[in-house]
Amino acid sequence: MIRSIFSVGGWTLLSRLTGFARDIMMAAVLGAGPVADAFYIAFRLPNHFRAIFAEGAFNTAFIPAYARVKTQEGDVRAARFADGVLSGVVVVQLAVLAFALIATPLVVATLAPGLADDPERFALTVGYTRITFPYLGLIAVVTLVGGVLNANQRFWAAASASILLNAAMVGTLSLAGWFATAGDAAAWGVLISGFLQVGLLVFDAERHGLGPRFALPRLDPQTRRFLIALGPAILGSAGMQLAIFADTIVASFLPQGAIAALFYAERIYQLPIGVIGIAAGIVLLPEMSRRIAAGDEEGARHAQARALELIILLALPFLAACLIVPEQIMRGLFLRGAFTDEAARAAAQTLAAYAIGLLPFVVLRAFMSPFYARGDTRTPVIATLGAAVVNIALKIWLMHDFAQVGLAFATSVGGWISLAVLIVFALRRGYGCGDAALVALLPRLALIGLGIAAALFAAARFGDPLIAALPSLQDEARLALCIAAGGSAYGLLVAVLVGPRRLKALLRP
Repeated sequence: MIRSIFSVGGWTLLSRLTGFARDIMMAAVLGAGPVADAFYIAFRLPNHFRAIFAEGAFNTAFIPAYARVKTQEGDVRAARFADGVLSGVVVVQLAVLAFALIATPLVVATLAPGLADDPERFALTVGYTRITFPYLGLIAVVTLVGGVLNANQRFWAAASASILLNAAMVGTLSLAGWFATAGDAAAWGVLISGFLQVGLLVFDAERHGLGPRFALPRLDPQTRRFLIALGPAILGSAGMQLAIFADTIVASFLPQGAIAALFYAERIYQLPIGVIGIAAGIVLLPEMSRRIAAGDEEGARHAQARALELIILLALPFLAACLIVPEQIMRGLFLRGAFTDEAARAAAQTLAAYAIGLLPFVVLRAFMSPFYARGDTRTPVIATLGAAVVNIALKIWLMHDFAQVGLAFATSVGGWISLAVLIVFALRRGYGCGDAALVALLPRLALIGLGIAAALFAAARFGDPLIAALPSLQDEARLALCIAAGGSAYGLLVAVLVGPRRLKALLRP
């Protein structure tokens, strides 16, 4: 399992690195003005629905159901089950797409009402959304095929698919002069990437005899059980996305640049969530589903505990960096072209507020897996919807005084609430939250995090004399110095406080 986590995490890291190249180009080409705000809203809308219906709800309901059918009834029956679900997904997505394209102004006015007083941004957002929204249907197919591959212990294609999104957007942005606006170029890159991702996943599935086929859905017991689990899973995913929807809605009332600041800060703090937390969750869910279907409860609990140890250990440098040196990160990565000092400062403040909730978000998938693996999609709904209510209320309260920074802080509070509720429910039901070995390791992990933070603070505070003589690239050099100091402290502290023997045991497959 650990080897698979590193495989998924490695591909996800490559995806995020290419994503940074894309974001650097976007920052330089789009900047933080009306075109940027309009594109980021148009990009967020299909991604919100994707996170609810595709990668969020669908995966959490489909993978345990598919793993159960495969384990108990065999490969042929599992393939028929997947083919029937695929047909249903395509029909639903076509209906959603038809409505979205016809009613795009209504969708934008509903989800970004603040644009009503800004005709330029509203018109741009409507145009970009009509280009990007079909991406949702394509990614729904990618998610289903990726779920089949993951349940069969094949992870690379699904983990690497988003690299094609970044490549396509870099390609179209490099040809931005051929489009009406740079936002049009970025939007077409999103759509093109959807077709490329479908092609990659279908190719890999066909290569391993797992290719999808259209088939008439059957309402048999397994399909009914899947649909029963899917409903609460949609509500749970919607609860998580409500907070991000609220960011888009509330930010549309804020001055220009707030949406861009949220976007760039979110891109940074989502890096450890995607590379570590979601990657571990992708591997952990089918692993726990398989073990629980086979009656191995102790093995499932052990798998969760080892995954949590690895997640926290790998997330510590990101957490320390986002809290201690957010401005160095933003300036070093994005301060060029149309991305100004003011934009970097706003994005850095937003990133620090997001970082307060980084730890719960990075471990959240691992704490949801025990419920999803048992077919319980209802309990996470309670956690996510309850947190969403508090989150949205905080956003509305904080937006006037703290703008997008208040929105990010409210998101962090929601993450801690979700995690706390999941832990309480898991303990009540006897699922456990790790084991004694994990609990014993936590104080040492906290010391590692504090040590990294101290090293980053020292590098940021006292490193300027080393940088001042450089004729150019000073911001990039400051960021590199912080990375070197934090990385050195991390390696030393892990060697001393975790030790080679424990580290080797943790990384053992």
